Amino acid sequence: MTATPAPDAAATAARARRLSELHAAPEILRVVNVWDVVSARTVLALPQTTALATAGHSIAASFGYADGTIPLETTLDMVGRIVAVAGDVPVSADLDDGYDDPADTVRRAIGVGIAGANMEDRLAPLPEAAARVEALVRAADAEGVPFALNARTDAFLRAPGRAVEESVADAVERGRAYLDAGADIVFVPGILDADVTRQLVEGIGERKVSVIGLPGALSAAEYEALGVARISYGPTTQNVALTALQDVAASLYADGVIPASTRALN
Repeated sequence: MTATPAPDAAATAARARRLSELHAAPEILRVVNVWDVVSARTVLALPQTTALATAGHSIAASFGYADGTIPLETTLDMVGRIVAVAGDVPVSADLDDGYDDPADTVRRAIGVGIAGANMEDRLAPLPEAAARVEALVRAADAEGVPFALNARTDAFLRAPGRAVEESVADAVERGRAYLDAGADIVFVPGILDADVTRQLVEGIGERKVSVIGLPGALSAAEYEALGVARISYGPTTQNVALTALQDVAASLYADGVIPASTRALN
């Protein structure tokens, strides 16, 4: 496998600025998560695609790793390849919890042309989590890139069983702290209904909340009307692709044929 060429720093900075503009726009930014070059090319072929996001879970699964255990080098190699085919379209990467040194992680991410990223707090103590956000943002600034950090709080995902009101309050407190530390927007994954979403937007800020589209969640248009900045879909897009693969494999084992509607996308 040949190495991808190093991207131009000015071009990376321009893509980072564009990603921040998309976050701040009145229209919700819809990013369809990809996990390799062919999935990226497939989504890039659609004229509606203004940005890409990678799914860390999906990239990890592609290499046989459990979510959150893939080495940074493997992630950056794959995302760098995605950046290379994305051209002027900004790519936001899943960088797990920032690894051992968020500052070094973002420098290396910028080195392969990544314009922004998710970094999760895993419900670490707030001062520690906010300091990691600040370290990442300062390192990006030192590189001359206005890195569009989508700071993720696991206030809902990692606190099962506690009252919704407590999770909302925790997410708001953490979200404000991450914005103060330099994050662009705040990612609050979970199945968020209209009332919870409204409280998060009121507490964190208009066009400052990022959500995930899951079965049972609201539609992108509904989140947009509530003031949400961005919606992504995590590993569910890979699950859709794998479902189609397993279903056609079962059909072929049963003496079926490849459906005539299949498009040649690679």
